[in-house]
Amino acid sequence: MWEVVVAILASIVKEILNLGYLTNTNSFPNPLTPEEEKKYLEAYKNGDEEARNILIERNLRLVAHVVKKYSGTGKDIDDLISIGTIGLIKAISTFDSSKGTHLATYAARCIENEILMSIRTEKKMKGEVFLQDPIGVDK
Repeated sequence: MWEVVVAILASIVKEILNLGYLTNTNSFPNPLTPEEEKKYLEAYKNGDEEARNILIERNLRLVAHVVKKYSGTGKDIDDLISIGTIGLIKAISTFDSSKGTHLATYAARCIENEILMSIRTEKKMKGEVFLQDPIGVDK
């Protein structure tokens, strides 16, 4: 009886806190095999947008892995995942397999660069003051 109650409470807490994608190992689709990756990259180069979508979906696990390194920066994890996904999309769009690197290696670097650019931009804007802001406030 208690096991059922604890299981229900755990699932409710997981839904409330929205941590399912971090704690559940089945939340992301499995990565592509090297053969599948090669096939979808070729299809994308030939103009197949569905192949591009599959490449993005199957590499989301890589985004989550890279985001873990930047979880202590003060930015929300959901924001970091969104920014990292933009980096993944850019990586897939600009990847050139003739250079001899793997897509995951190239994509990880693009994801990191996108996150770092976002952090730098936010840091620059931290000291900005707008004309509408009050100069001083009585306490």
